[in-house]
Amino acid sequence: MRRCFALCALCALLFAATTVAADEYASVRDKLATCVPCHGDKGASKIPLNPILAGQHLHYTYTQLKDFKSGFRKNAIMQPMAQLLEKEDMLLIARYFSEQKWPKGSSVADARQTATGQKVVTGGQCIQCHLGQFEGASGVPRVAGQHPAYIEKTLFDFKNKVRTNSPAKNSLIKTFSDDDIKAVSAYITALSP
Repeated sequence: MRRCFALCALCALLFAATTVAADEYASVRDKLATCVPCHGDKGASKIPLNPILAGQHLHYTYTQLKDFKSGFRKNAIMQPMAQLLEKEDMLLIARYFSEQKWPKGSSVADARQTATGQKVVTGGQCIQCHLGQFEGASGVPRVAGQHPAYIEKTLFDFKNKVRTNSPAKNSLIKTFSDDDIKAVSAYITALSP
């Protein structure tokens, strides 16, 4: 009986040690905690102007962190935060968010927004990069199910060259009217990722 108890105790200790050692994000837990106030628990932002990071593609998130750090992408909040990150931190943070579940969206587009949005994205050939359901891939962001206010602001930032870390988008989106941008934002964010 004593042997069985000792064996069970040893197994429990080994399991506990393995569980603690298995936290591959231990080195960035404090940095991940700084993301929560703006991007929500596990990246599931509830703030309309802050992007959902949960389930976003690893390469895209990593590239954005690099762009913030280098100043290639301007943002008064993110640039100083990214300055504190090393390459390994950025990769771990991007991987962490990519492994989280994308939250269920609640955005709805009306018939006019849907028709206009579809027309604009077809003419702009947006699905060539963002794919048919706007789920994106690798270095192209998932935008389906994202916050409409965030996507609208981002598109206006590209149009007005406030955001310049994707020159092709600057060129394309400057051809969109303000109403087109609002319709596209409503349409693509109402899609299920």
